[in-house]
Amino acid sequence: FFNCSSLEQIIIPSSLTSIERYTFKKCTSLTQITIPTSITSIEEGAFSGCSLLSQISIPSSVTSIGKGVFFECISLTQMEIPSSIESIEEGVFSGCTSLAQISIPSSVTSIGPTAFYKCSSLTQILIPSSVEYIEVSSFSGCSSLAQIKIPSSVKSIRRYAFKECSSLAQIIIPSSVDYIDKNVFYGCSSLTQITIPSSVT
Repeated sequence: FFNCSSLEQIIIPSSLTSIERYTFKKCTSLTQITIPTSITSIEEGAFSGCSLLSQISIPSSVTSIGKGVFFECISLTQMEIPSSIESIEEGVFSGCTSLAQISIPSSVTSIGPTAFYKCSSLTQILIPSSVEYIEVSSFSGCSSLAQIKIPSSVKSIRRYAFKECSSLAQIIIPSSVDYIDKNVFYGCSSLTQITIPSSVT
């Protein structure tokens, strides 16, 4: 269904177990989709560029969401990730400029590079205490992100992690963190207070 620009809605049959790579990429008229509980994986870029897709419900049967699945789904406003997911892969929500609310379950242990890149409507996000690494540019360009709490499970923060989070005013880094990469807070023009623990080398 790549580039089926007039496709408005679709019901996926329960006979399928996977939504393959780029299946609905650039279906720019697609507003809603029903994913059955038979689906266990959503592969890379499956819904990327679906610019009118405003909501989608992911069933708990899904255990894997691939890279860039919702890349530039600019109408997507909220998302609840099921507790069956252990990893938020690279660029999954990158460019989702209307995404204002997201729930990350405690099952998630890693948030990939550029996972929330330029999610400019995201005002806050709760990182679960199961996450150990904040990867490259994970929250870069989240210009409305005013607060974020880094859990004591996090060991390192990679480069550009919070680059150009221009509304971020303060941040406390827990003593569990032993490494902060370069340019982590580059362009954070509202940042007035930051606490860096002695554990950082």
